[in-house]
This record gives sequence, structure tokens and C-alpha cells, in this order.
Amino acid sequence: MIYKYMNKTNVKRFLSILLVLCIFISYSSFVFASDDSLYVWSSNANTLNVVNNSTNSSNTINITNSTTNTNRSNTISTNSTTNTNMNTVTNTSAGVSNLEDDNSLLTNATSEVTDDNSLNLESASSILIEQSSGRILYVHNIHEKLRPASVTKVMSILLIMEAIDSGKISLTDSVPCSENAASMGGSQIWLDTTETLTVDEMLKAICVNSANDCVVAMAEYIAGSEEAFVQMMNDKAHELGMSDTTFKNCHGLDEDGHVTSSYDIAIMSRELLNKYPEIKNYTTIWMDTLRDGETRAF
Repeated sequence: MIYKYMNKTNVKRFLSILLVLCIFISYSSFVFASDDSLYVWSSNANTLNVVNNSTNSSNTINITNSTTNTNRSNTISTNSTTNTNMNTVTNTSAGVSNLEDDNSLLTNATSEVTDDNSLNLESASSILIEQSSGRILYVHNIHEKLRPASVTKVMSILLIMEAIDSGKISLTDSVPCSENAASMGGSQIWLDTTETLTVDEMLKAICVNSANDCVVAMAEYIAGSEEAFVQMMNDKAHELGMSDTTFKNCHGLDEDGHVTSSYDIAIMSRELLNKYPEIKNYTTIWMDTLRDGETRAF
């Protein structure tokens, strides 16, 4: 039965299909087993095995994800302006000397990493950690003190969430706008001293639009003044072991002495995400409105 179909034309078709399959298999082998590394996901062990394809077959890192959702990354990278998709983690026998002496939330890191900028990042400082465990996966000048700009607001938001959690304020509270808050430059929603917004609306403006006027209004509402709130920020930084950090304001506009490091940013970001995962209800907003969608006249 098969033989009668094997005429000259069908043989050519069969050989063409076989050739295409061979090309596809060869290409797949190249994609999934490149010269740099091989990624193997074990769903049972919930572990990502990263294996370097080099002559040293023992150079293997097991990155364990403590959650059950295998579609979530649970890693955060901060203070890195380029190359945020990190495909390779290199394990070496040398460790970063000052990591073991830290008394911060990242001291449970067990991975051995070296600060050699193996990813050739152009940023001045960068760090990659696993969110749930705090394990450090990649470092580059992580204790260099730099101006954090609006990343400052991570600490401000953390204190706002703590105030909500403790019952000191609620999402429905109406927050007034002072002359000081209204005078902020940079990113803002042009708050007016005649209006009030709820804490929920303030958080939305801070997380989505990085609103300097709103974060100052919230600082004054929680602590009585921006200065008192900034002291709370520095106290919290000390509590978390952020030894590279000094806050001078709650919004991040450049000010002498207002500095932090990528290491400290990782600490406070992890604290915020782990303790208050509901903040993602704001940080993942795609499109929304304030003031019932009405446009303000500036």
C-alpha cells in the first residue's frame, strides 16, 4: 500500500519535509543549548538550574523559587539603567567581602558572587536579588552612594503603607494640600491648596505619576511636617540596616547629602513588596484617572 504512493513526485515531497525537520531540530538545539548557558526548569523541585556550558562542568547555580507560582519571577533589580534582562548568573569561588558583615535583610544570602561587572552594565551601580529569600544573585558597586531621585519614594510609600496597616490613617481619609506641597516642582499633578484627595488617590498619583506634591502632602498628613516625616524615613532606614542611606526629603529632588545605594534600595524595595504586596494594585495600574477625569487648568 505504501509502495504505490512512492512515485518520483512524492519521494521529492517526502525528502523536502525531512530536510525542513532536520533544520528545525538543529535550530532548536542551538537556541535551547547555547554556548553561554543552559536553563532547565524543574517543576517538581520548583528550581531553576543555570548551567554554564564550559569545560568546568561543576559551575552550576540552583536558584530556588519559594513560591508555588512558576510563572512569577520574584526577583527585583534596582539602580541599573541598562541590561535589565539578566540571562546568565556566574558563580565563582570568591565572595563579596562586605556582604557577610552586613546586618540587613539580605544577610541570609548564601550565593557566592563577585563584583566583576560580568554583564558589562553601563550603570554606576546594580544589584539583582531573589525577592522572597533576599538571596543576592548579581552585584556591581552595590555600596556606592548615589542620588536616588524618585526611587526615594519607595521609602515614602513604605511608611504610608505602614501607617495604613497600623490604623493611623485609612485609604478613605481626605488629605489636604499645603502651600509647601503645592509648590513642589518636578513630577506632579498640580495639587491646589483648595482641594483634597483621598489617601487612595494620593497613592495612585505617587505610584503612577511619581507626584512630588502628593508625597509631600502625605508626609505632612502622617507626620505633621515634611521634616518629621524625613526623620521617620531615616529611622526606618537605620532599622532595616540601610547603612549607605541618608534621606533629606521625601520626594527625591536633588539635594546635597541625599544619597543611597543599590544595595539599600534592594532592601527597602523587598521590605515593601514582601510586607505589602497590595501595593502592586497601584504600581501595576495601566490607565486611570483622578478628579473624576476632569482636566485641570494650569
